[in-house]
Amino acid sequence: MNDASLPAHQLSSHIRGVGRVSLSHWAALPLRLIVGYGFMAHGFAKLMRGPDHFTGILQAIGVPQAPLMAAATIAVEVLGGLAVLLGVRIAWASVPMAIVLLVAMFTVHLPYGFSSIKLQAITSAGAQFGPPGYECDLLYLACLAALVLGGSGPFALDNLLCRKRLAAD
Repeated sequence: MNDASLPAHQLSSHIRGVGRVSLSHWAALPLRLIVGYGFMAHGFAKLMRGPDHFTGILQAIGVPQAPLMAAATIAVEVLGGLAVLLGVRIAWASVPMAIVLLVAMFTVHLPYGFSSIKLQAITSAGAQFGPPGYECDLLYLACLAALVLGGSGPFALDNLLCRKRLAAD
């Protein structure tokens, strides 16, 4: 039987059986890329509009210490996103990232239901969408949980740092 004729679940163990790395080892890489990039994109968007704009949004929804919380949120999104993207201390970075997601979910997205895409109309200007629900927050939380539980995968700086520590001992 050749590799191409094996079902995916058997192919992974077959490859592992011949001395290669399991295909599941690579699962963390796309998760790291999208979560890291996504968080950084949201943080940089807040910076580009000006932190005061985001502070105003937080004040409007009643967040205490809005200037401090705005700065903290932007820092978590940019630095946490970078940590995930590079595969550095994901378990530690995921804690404040999860807090940001949960706060966003319960203070902003929950009233709009589950769906993140709410097509309301098609006009001459294009598609018109309603406010997003909490679907994307849950997807990001699930990805962070998968990375914490399954590891950061290939091309993670944590792996490189670990190898250097082992070589130094």
